[in-house]
Amino acid sequence: MTGFSGKTFHFIGIGGIGTSGLAKILMSGGATVTGSDMCDGPVLEQLRDLGANITIGHSPDNIPSNTDEVVISAAVTGANPELARASEMGLPIHKYAEMLGNLMDRYAGIAFCGTHGKSTTSAWLTYVMKQAKAEPNFIVGADIPQLNGSSGVGSGDHFIAEACEYDRSFLNLTPQIAVILNIEQDHLDYYKDVDDIIDAFAEFTGQIRPGGTLIANGDDKNVARVIRRYENELDIITFGSGKHCTLNAQNIELVQGCYAFDVYQNDVLLGRTRIAMPGRHNIGNALAVAAAAITAGVDAQTVLSLLGGFTGIDRRLMFKAKVSEITILDDYAHHPTEIRASLGAIREKYAPNRLWCIFQPHQYSRTRFLLDDFAESFKLADITVVPEIYFVRDTAESKSTVNAETLVERIGRHDCKALFIQDFAGILDHLKEHVTDGDLVVTMGAGTIWKVADEYIQWLREHC
Repeated sequence: MTGFSGKTFHFIGIGGIGTSGLAKILMSGGATVTGSDMCDGPVLEQLRDLGANITIGHSPDNIPSNTDEVVISAAVTGANPELARASEMGLPIHKYAEMLGNLMDRYAGIAFCGTHGKSTTSAWLTYVMKQAKAEPNFIVGADIPQLNGSSGVGSGDHFIAEACEYDRSFLNLTPQIAVILNIEQDHLDYYKDVDDIIDAFAEFTGQIRPGGTLIANGDDKNVARVIRRYENELDIITFGSGKHCTLNAQNIELVQGCYAFDVYQNDVLLGRTRIAMPGRHNIGNALAVAAAAITAGVDAQTVLSLLGGFTGIDRRLMFKAKVSEITILDDYAHHPTEIRASLGAIREKYAPNRLWCIFQPHQYSRTRFLLDDFAESFKLADITVVPEIYFVRDTAESKSTVNAETLVERIGRHDCKALFIQDFAGILDHLKEHVTDGDLVVTMGAGTIWKVADEYIQWLREHC
């Protein structure tokens, strides 16, 4: 990583998983990093240990006079006093995604996009390529225990990253290899409808570098609409369950809660692999990772031998503890499709007496637009407990038209047991009184619901 030595970058909102990862990479390249955020925590402490000068709270005085460029997180608005000061100073200001694109342009970029699975697959590919000694650079939107963080600098030619569709931020990237995992309705506070979303993915696909490759889900009808636009212009590899896909899985077998399967490339058997993460959806993720690794130059047999070594990322079907025959998991699922996939994977792997899903909806707008889909997505849970909705960049209209009690009522219409308990303390009290041996509790959502799992585990250890 070269070209940053001697430069000073100031980050506004440096504590995010993406911005903190970017800051680490810049420092590895010799840059000086300063930054600010509203709350302190382990991420900022780690950055300080690496040499970053970080301030809690936002103030115009936080920007050093010798700053060369400013990077802002997606959460920073025009009202931020540091952003206003940076403009007054005439400094170049980059959104996170723009700076990520600048970094990726120095390498053979591999970008994963899609409504679901971006973090898992980008981390999985990074793991496989590192194990294969390809040593990629990477930024992933979650902590990866096996890689000791969410970002890293390698000596290889590739740069692996997520490409997020919100705010069309992925249009800042021009990858050599682009992977489209799936396309569904989401972020409808930004996009008009699914056609608008598909158009954005198509525009991103059009930014693949000349001679590059599109790797796409051959089973997804919305992805198919993107493929059709480029089938005569790009090298396209599809993955999926059917023989119509370039890379496909056959002879699928469930072994101790996880899947083993044969991988075929067209009609040629590449070999058999077994993955360590539960859920049928991870078969498709594994095929996407395999296609990307092979395209990047890793031998196919090596790829298949390494896929099963990856054990997952933070907050994705994450085993937290088993105390007194009660199992506690934590999961990031916050979209109906993800909820169904996660609950199905839990059923297959753990087969609990009762499955308790403690689900914190993420954004009023998402809950409002996808209310009916959410309502039917909890069928595999025995009891669903819902606190108030986690507030993120929502409008007054969204907040006025839906709440958590509305969701609970809709879930009940599907003959599913659901409870509204407004705060975390009330949820903890309910779990303490009603959960019994053999039950499994999963906290689920993109907000702060993981705190319930941590506090419940602590209580179990003290009282059981």
